Amino acid sequence: MTITKKKAYVRAGVDVDLGNLVKRRIQSRVKSTHGSEVLGKIGGFGGLFAPNFSGMREPVLVASVDGVGTKLKVAFAMNRHDTVGADLVNHCVNDIAVLGARPLFFLDYIGAEKLEPRVFDQLLAGFAKACRAAKCALIGGETAQMPGMYRKGEYDLAGCIVGVVDRAKMIDGGRIRRGDIILGLPSNGLHTNGYSLARKILFEKLRLKPGSRITGHKHSLGEELLRVHKNYQPLIAKLPPGMVHGLAHITGGGLVDNLPRVLPESCDALIETKSWAVPPIFNFLERHGQIDRTEMYQVFNMGVGMVAIVSEKDSAKASRILKAKRIGQIVTGTGQTRLVL
Repeated sequence: MTITKKKAYVRAGVDVDLGNLVKRRIQSRVKSTHGSEVLGKIGGFGGLFAPNFSGMREPVLVASVDGVGTKLKVAFAMNRHDTVGADLVNHCVNDIAVLGARPLFFLDYIGAEKLEPRVFDQLLAGFAKACRAAKCALIGGETAQMPGMYRKGEYDLAGCIVGVVDRAKMIDGGRIRRGDIILGLPSNGLHTNGYSLARKILFEKLRLKPGSRITGHKHSLGEELLRVHKNYQPLIAKLPPGMVHGLAHITGGGLVDNLPRVLPESCDALIETKSWAVPPIFNFLERHGQIDRTEMYQVFNMGVGMVAIVSEKDSAKASRILKAKRIGQIVTGTGQTRLVL
């Protein structure tokens, strides 16, 4: 009788053979995001991308790296992982879209306590779906099995995106002037920020469960919290060149901290918080968490996932294209956000 002995590395918690098998299974998902610019095979030491910059006078590469924070804890509790994969891609796409860039390619990093094929497949499905929608190639990534670094059944995600913009069309906020109009593009929930506070209120203080239902919501609490972060780049790309003076992705720091990142030092953003309907989930968190209203606008997006700043004469047209609402105006100041509560 022959007894098969487990490899030492498997006994230590890392199954290299399983990792290789799982990675071979992702070929079709990854290839579905590829165009003619992607060279080489999947699984090499580096992804190869031959960009076509025809029509651009002075192409500038734009890069960003990000994660999805403790929203992952909700994915673990719901045992659903495709949405956070899409979140990661869309968050990164938005971060470069504010500079006027279109995405070229994306790379992911997954660090896990143990590689679970079903979880890995869901994550890759989310990456691939969002990359296809963004016309962005998924050209590589890294999957690390690290027992002892993560709790059982948990993992972490990070993503790197590279895009391009013609230098003459780059959006940097330098054209923002007093009198410009601030347009808010609606979010569909928390997106990927504020989850540490939201989880503390919902799951620790109120002792709710992912399957709980709260007033004003058709879906369970878990489903509400796993709504996919919107990708705003396709809408932004529809704007005529030069129409938008500045863009801000409303992520961690909310409207309070993200708008100043694009404001000139001589201007403030005056935000009329009653000009849009704040989604019920934020009001629920504010009420039950007893959070100061101003802090809410510094932690959460409060229903505005992206802000566009345009001239008053272009505001009506930009609003139609972006499906956005006027939420404020640029005034003389010192580069800060002012909330009218």
